[in-house]
Amino acid sequence: MRHRKALAASLAVTATLAVQLVTASANAAPVTTLHYSSSGAPDYVTQIDQAAANWNAAVTDVRLVKGGTATIVFAETDDGRGSYTNTDGHGHGRIYLDKQQVAEGFAVTRIAAHELGHNLGLPDHYSGPCSELMSGHGPGTSCTNAVPDAAEAAKVQQDWADGFAAGDVRQAE
Repeated sequence: MRHRKALAASLAVTATLAVQLVTASANAAPVTTLHYSSSGAPDYVTQIDQAAANWNAAVTDVRLVKGGTATIVFAETDDGRGSYTNTDGHGHGRIYLDKQQVAEGFAVTRIAAHELGHNLGLPDHYSGPCSELMSGHGPGTSCTNAVPDAAEAAKVQQDWADGFAAGDVRQAE
């Protein structure tokens, strides 16, 4: 008899937990997965991967995953134009990492994370402090911060809370 009561109590607890898990899963925000390719930037693969990992640590509504059918593609340039991206700001773009900018002393991981920020919908804010990833090259070569600040992460979270529909392609530096 005691075993039946214990079993019944255990089943009741298990059923309650199962309902809570199903409810939590049903209420969870969808996660958008974006695939990126670093094969066009062989000199900077490690820094690109770290930049993606920094974004993944800062936000939960969108994930950057290497491989697959890439919608964000990195390439190297050596034209002195500086690094930039052609993007729709909704997870589709081509990022150009300028070797001359790197030679000037700008941190590659910061550049890659900044350009990924554009692909996630963030604008430049060159007058911002080094703690703002989207201040880009504004703070100079001594700034190596490659992590989005709380406001930048919150904006990406807000924009990607229910996915992000594709828009017009734009160019950002």
